[in-house]
Amino acid sequence: MTAFSPSRLARRGSGSRLPDRLFRGSSRVLAWALVVSLIGLGAMLLVNGWGAFATFGPAFVIGTDWDPVKNIYGALPFIVGTLLSSAIALVIAAPIGLLTAIFLAELAPRRVAIPLTFTIELLAAIPSVVFGLWGVFVLSPFLQSTIEAWAVDTLGWIPIFAGPPFGVGLFAAGVILSIMILPTIVSIAREVIGSIPNSQREAMYALGATRWEVVTRAVLPAARSGIAGAIILGFGRALGETMAVTMVIGNAQSIPQSLFDQAQTIASQIATTFNEAQVGIQTSSLIALGLVLLVITLGLNVGARVLVGRTVTGAGGR
Repeated sequence: MTAFSPSRLARRGSGSRLPDRLFRGSSRVLAWALVVSLIGLGAMLLVNGWGAFATFGPAFVIGTDWDPVKNIYGALPFIVGTLLSSAIALVIAAPIGLLTAIFLAELAPRRVAIPLTFTIELLAAIPSVVFGLWGVFVLSPFLQSTIEAWAVDTLGWIPIFAGPPFGVGLFAAGVILSIMILPTIVSIAREVIGSIPNSQREAMYALGATRWEVVTRAVLPAARSGIAGAIILGFGRALGETMAVTMVIGNAQSIPQSLFDQAQTIASQIATTFNEAQVGIQTSSLIALGLVLLVITLGLNVGARVLVGRTVTGAGGR
């Protein structure tokens, strides 16, 4: 057996730790680079959009008029359109995505789960403009003649279902967004559900539980923080989606009064007017819109982190 002196062992140990130090240092640098980039992005938007906030003050956020001729700019219709279209998408996609994830992770045989999962994940690779074209030529006419027409005839006495069915509008945008965020919700929720230890399922089965009881009482409670994160990530994508929404939402610069009204989101407003905007207060207002969208997105992520943290803490306490 070859003997090594203490100094030689120390040199070997020091050399073996060098890759760890390089990895740790490079990871730290990249992590801080992301933070600095985010701060720089926010600062750039604030500096270039400050003219709108200085000119209009709080009225920029709560104002309802966007008139380039009179140089009056209010962002409230676009904020409302963004939140409502994303909320509609979430109401549609969250239950469908969760049930699909449960089916793929718990119920479907492997020969069905694998190709179905692959197909659903392929939806994320479809360009946004393709969704928009499909929405304009297929989805919108279908919604106008079926769901929207039925809702107006049957539930038109309720304000949110009132008005003529345009086909192109807030509801169509929400449906398009729900399809676009489904892969995110399904993929993450399925992975989270699949990561739950089998020992929890086996313990429930040993107590005589049915498959439904195993899923609802053992799997979902343990996976709820991850499922909440999946839904929040899907909501975050819906908030920032641009092209598909621009093509089907109608681009009306007013606060929608019903689900079938035409509306506009922050992203679609920026996309449709920025190239033609005059340098000055109009450009500053559009950049300020981008800052508002960034604040909404960051607020959503911070709220999601708090929600997930409380969920995990509550589950650990029990």
